[in-house]
Amino acid sequence: MKEFDMNHLVDEIVKEITNSRNTYAATTTTTLTDNRVPIGVSARHCHLTKCDFIKLFGDTGSLTKKGDLLQPGQFAANEAVTIAGPKGSIERVRVLGPFRKHTQVEVSMTDSIKLGLKPPIRESGNIEFSSPVTIIGPKGSIYKEKGLIIAQAHVHMSVNDAKRLHVQDGDFVRVKTLNEQRPISFEKVKIRVSPNYVLEMHIDTDEANAAHIQSGDFGEIILGEKR
Repeated sequence: MKEFDMNHLVDEIVKEITNSRNTYAATTTTTLTDNRVPIGVSARHCHLTKCDFIKLFGDTGSLTKKGDLLQPGQFAANEAVTIAGPKGSIERVRVLGPFRKHTQVEVSMTDSIKLGLKPPIRESGNIEFSSPVTIIGPKGSIYKEKGLIIAQAHVHMSVNDAKRLHVQDGDFVRVKTLNEQRPISFEKVKIRVSPNYVLEMHIDTDEANAAHIQSGDFGEIILGEKR
């Protein structure tokens, strides 16, 4: 596939995620009446600190919103960066807002092979002993000794959803996809509970492709099988 086509595909994935999450948020509350969970497919993306953003985009720039994500306060920005490793680079990696305390890049296993790096599978925010990565922006570049991860599959949910499903923050559960063509189960899916969360499972593009899943599809949390 030509690089131009891949760049276009990344933009279409961001648009699909944004549209499906906005539709879901507009048509439901933060809870469902059963143990189904909507699935969001997360393409490769980057979280930046304000300091690192200035190094990459200049001190006169700021994050500009492309579209809201389902989780309250989270958004896809218009800004994008290039990430690089010893074997290759990937352009147009979307920056997500708002700014974070630590810079972090999330990729799939396929992406990591292209970069020539071996990032660990981690919960978002846990970057200790993760892979290094070079991030390139229009005004400069930075080398981070840690920060590149493959995000562990997880489910965001509100306190009410956690009570309804009899799970707690930090629990691991099994989620079965509601897909007749290629039904699979995701094991060791981490539960993340917050009053600010909306019910949604996050998987990466490799996981979605393997299960023939698109953003907006549903999985089923198997009750009584906490891991």
